[in-house]
Amino acid sequence: TGQVADAVVETLKPLGAAVIVECQHMCMMMRGVEKNGSLTVTRALRGAFKTDESLRRELGDMLRTDRG
Repeated sequence: TGQVADAVVETLKPLGAAVIVECQHMCMMMRGVEKNGSLTVTRALRGAFKTDESLRRELGDMLRTDRG
């Protein structure tokens, strides 16, 4: 997640970048925990998303709205 955010910043030079990755790990479902539907969520914030609390709040609001 961090590498993706860094690549976006280095390539596009935006004022900020937010990358959120949600995934299911096969190892969580097949062995060990053996729990289907186990999600892992990681996030990386860069630039304005890291320093501006109101911008982070707006992003969070948009993400909650998109999930219905």
